[in-house]
Amino acid sequence: HGHRRLPSAPVRPRGDPRLLFVNAGMNQFKPVFLGTAHPRSELAQHRRVVNSQKCVRAGGKHNDLEDVGRDTYHHTFFEMLGNWSFGDYFKEEACSMAWELLTEVYEIPRDRLYVTYFGGDSSLGLSADEECRDVWLRLGVPASHVLPFPLKDNFWEMGDTGPCGPCTEIHYDHVGGGRNAAALVNQGSPDVVEIWNLVFMQYSREVEGNLLPLPQRHVDTGMGLERLVTVLQHKRSNYDTDLFTPILDAIHKGCGGPRYQGLVGDADVGRVNMAYRVVADHVRTLCVCITDGIYPGLSGAELVLRRILRRAVRFCSEVLHAPPGLLASLVPTVVEVLGDAYPELTKNADQIMDIINENEAAFLSSLERGRHIIERTVQQMEPFTNFPAEVAWSLYGNLGFPLDLIDLMLEEKGISLDSAAFNELVLEDAKRKAGGPQAGHLEDSNTRLDVHSLAQLRSNDVPATDDSPKYAYTLGQHGQYEFSPCQATVLMLYRDQSLQKEVGAGQRCGVILDRTNFYAEQGGQASDQGYMIHLGQQDILFPVESVRLCGGYVIHEVTAVETLRAGDQVQLFVDEAQRLACMTNHTATHVLNFALRHVLGDNTEQRGSHVTAEQLRFDFDTKGPVTVEQLQQVEQVVQDVIKRNEVVHMAEVPLTLARRVQGLRAVDEGYPDPVRIVSLGVPVESVLTCDSEAAMQTSVELCCGTHLLQTGAMEDLTIINERQLVKGISRVIAVTGGQAKKAREVGQCLAMEVDSLSLRMKQRSTSIPEMQKLSKEVGQLTKVLTSTAVPQWQRKELQTILRALQRTANTAIKKLEMQQAAEKAQSLLAKHCNQPVIIDTVPADSLSILMKVVNQLCDKSPGTSVLLLSPQVSGEVLCACQVSKNCLPVFSAADWAVAVCTQMEGKAGGSPIVAKGSGNAKGMQGALTTALEFAQSKL
Repeated sequence: HGHRRLPSAPVRPRGDPRLLFVNAGMNQFKPVFLGTAHPRSELAQHRRVVNSQKCVRAGGKHNDLEDVGRDTYHHTFFEMLGNWSFGDYFKEEACSMAWELLTEVYEIPRDRLYVTYFGGDSSLGLSADEECRDVWLRLGVPASHVLPFPLKDNFWEMGDTGPCGPCTEIHYDHVGGGRNAAALVNQGSPDVVEIWNLVFMQYSREVEGNLLPLPQRHVDTGMGLERLVTVLQHKRSNYDTDLFTPILDAIHKGCGGPRYQGLVGDADVGRVNMAYRVVADHVRTLCVCITDGIYPGLSGAELVLRRILRRAVRFCSEVLHAPPGLLASLVPTVVEVLGDAYPELTKNADQIMDIINENEAAFLSSLERGRHIIERTVQQMEPFTNFPAEVAWSLYGNLGFPLDLIDLMLEEKGISLDSAAFNELVLEDAKRKAGGPQAGHLEDSNTRLDVHSLAQLRSNDVPATDDSPKYAYTLGQHGQYEFSPCQATVLMLYRDQSLQKEVGAGQRCGVILDRTNFYAEQGGQASDQGYMIHLGQQDILFPVESVRLCGGYVIHEVTAVETLRAGDQVQLFVDEAQRLACMTNHTATHVLNFALRHVLGDNTEQRGSHVTAEQLRFDFDTKGPVTVEQLQQVEQVVQDVIKRNEVVHMAEVPLTLARRVQGLRAVDEGYPDPVRIVSLGVPVESVLTCDSEAAMQTSVELCCGTHLLQTGAMEDLTIINERQLVKGISRVIAVTGGQAKKAREVGQCLAMEVDSLSLRMKQRSTSIPEMQKLSKEVGQLTKVLTSTAVPQWQRKELQTILRALQRTANTAIKKLEMQQAAEKAQSLLAKHCNQPVIIDTVPADSLSILMKVVNQLCDKSPGTSVLLLSPQVSGEVLCACQVSKNCLPVFSAADWAVAVCTQMEGKAGGSPIVAKGSGNAKGMQGALTTALEFAQSKL
């Protein structure tokens, strides 16, 4: 029917921070529905499209995770078959094509199919979708099989606001046999299931909740492949189809237990069948997500994937009793099942297995650590108390220890969790996260055109903004950048979600011009800032705070200092220093991308970047942390490109031609056609020739950003931070020019301080305060090094040296304390020869030394119990004691220390053998008397 088949989008959503995963076929087409697709992009050219989309529903609104495995139809990963019409055909054609495919091509018996339509909603003033009902009746569907349903079943919405409309669903009756199953439709019966949903987008829900007709009507259909295959293969469960049976067989082979029998609920003794379903489903999700660049991690989609992996590991080990490694061993089978439809899986099989194995090993070790923490906490708890909530929360949040496992282990010990306190911690965490991605959503309402305003601009023939002047800059004869001025006409103003011809003084609004030299935020580069003036009025400036591209229109966010009107002539002035800094950092990002691939290997893929005037951020695939040597090599490659002062070649070429370039580096993005190519040192014409391998030897990327004209203006680049975001993805932050030079200078100063500290440490002072001072300096320098911008390779080197110095200082202090303690113990032993109890005062610089004196006394005189007090200059008195094992359990060190320190208005604590505390010097004499009386009463 003239549809264009498109590949599936990756499951990592592009440009939608509110989505964890792509969870429906329509996600990649949102810009079309919202009218924000660039008119020159491929996306905007589509009229009829068909594809099979990889979808993940786990976490967020569609949280199916805990349901997976309990029944035979829930999944975290599924494939969504869909066809779309963008302003082309509507209800008649959509329904007839669906009916033809199901009944004539797939030959599904007509009497087993039921269709539903929207029955209307009086509160919204919406009548029943009789047009849709009549289409089905004309197609020959019996009236008894055409059923109306209310808003919740048959009205589809993208979100709280935006495109929406009535839908019609096709349901299948698994039982058949001539019965009428109309009463079971939409009743949650496993016998009658929905297989295809056809959505007719004809309204837009506004912020106020009212519905407005959409300027262009669209069709969006979705049919789950797993359910369809179940029907076509005459099965009752998705897990009995050939999408799953090879994986279930591989699980059986790997664990050697009983075979999968498809049992659910009480019939599934020991939850073995549930485990089979969990593992089969989850390993598919892991394969697809890891291939698309989502790795198990600590937040967002990565955290959800970590939970999926850990849930699968637990079912493997606890229920199926499989050896470690079973999960990863299933990857080749998953690739065999899904690889033809999604070839990207085939390329990444080894990497998927490595990541699964590494994460499984880490989880099993976390479980072991968690068990030890629970054991230790239980031992220290007072009898008849609840398990502390903060320990459970730490196990859950930091170690990823499953909550149900904590409950299970506590239940075995007859202890319960402090649930009220735990729930409070959960609520606090939720509140903290609520200030996340959506927090800034309201601020940009003046630069995000809504679907109606976009349609109005187009119907009024308002032309898309010509933003080519943003590239109009040259190098002056002294090497300075000269930016051409730009004169423009105000075409329209945008405020409070409506287009306006006039905006009064003091109001914020979006300004749409016929042309602009301002760069709108896109491709990871921050937008320009600057100001505009009314032509001929030099003294009144309209500051431009941000710039955004929306459906081909560039919107400048401005605070009107005086009245602005459509038709006004304005002159635009970009903040040249900020723009030049962005240009420098964007070109540096391309050079850095090339250098990383050069040093770490060609499979180093870009995962994202962000360029501002201050710095550049770059995320990429990596096997492990980048070493000091690799960081130095990367910087050296960049330095060489800067020294060569290579010309940066830029040209617009047709997208089809650009995609043929060998070794082209392009992030998964929707590019306009024609597209801009940026090539370092090699003219674009040379890169485009058929057999050219130029793109393999230099940086060649598709990019709409603004760049330097020659690389020398970068002056310098240094990577000031590198860390792993999640296993397999690293993030580097780099600075250029003067900032890079400053970072190197600061690095040199800190290196000299570390050298000086090393020298002083080698002189090995015999004074404890002197060594403690050095130890403190090491700590302070470590702190400074962590928070200061210096080259990352140097930070890593200096941190290694400082760690060694800290160990040396700690060892030296311990040794000196032991020597001092031995001397003091010797003189006390001579003073109190062979006494069963020693009570005395002794000078000691710290509680640590005092405790060591007590320990050594008891070691040298095993039958003696010792309590020592040490008055400090501050007026505090330190107390340490140890009781001979022969005196237990009558005589307790903890009770002894408490009695003594209470006398000095202080506190103490410890075990029956050793204890320590402190108090006030005023009560010291009384404390010595108390110490003796307490000991005498117990011995």
